[in-house]
Amino acid sequence: MTMKVTLSLNGKLVSADVEPWTLLVQLIRDHFGLTGTHVGCDTSQCGACVVHVNGQSVKSCSMLAVQAEGMEVKTIESLTSTKVLHPMQQAFKDHHGLQCGFCTPGIIMSALNLVAINPDPSETEIREWLEGNLCRCTGYHNIVKAISAGAKTMKVS
Repeated sequence: MTMKVTLSLNGKLVSADVEPWTLLVQLIRDHFGLTGTHVGCDTSQCGACVVHVNGQSVKSCSMLAVQAEGMEVKTIESLTSTKVLHPMQQAFKDHHGLQCGFCTPGIIMSALNLVAINPDPSETEIREWLEGNLCRCTGYHNIVKAISAGAKTMKVS
């Protein structure tokens, strides 16, 4: 038995027939080929799968695809359609906020949700917000610097 799911994905109306237990991350990656959303743990611990659902950061491995029916979903791929990086992505590049890059899309999507709520977050607020995002390569110092710089750039533009 399959169910039809229709949603807005990165600004485009899409539909897919999925089994009821299909996770949102599987819909994004397997049905629509958007592989910037990563599966890191399958237990909702690492945050590599963070996307925005109706403007809120959500771990897409903990949400069924059918729960996103009629909603607006944005992935890391939504940030740019040109060769110019989004200010938060540029800040990660400029401040060496990544190493292997596996966790980076989820962290950036989480950071953008934080900055939407709090345009000028402190270091403590950034660190607290990122508690659900694990990075196994860095010590978070440059990630926090990158988010702070990205927030400042976004505030100016």
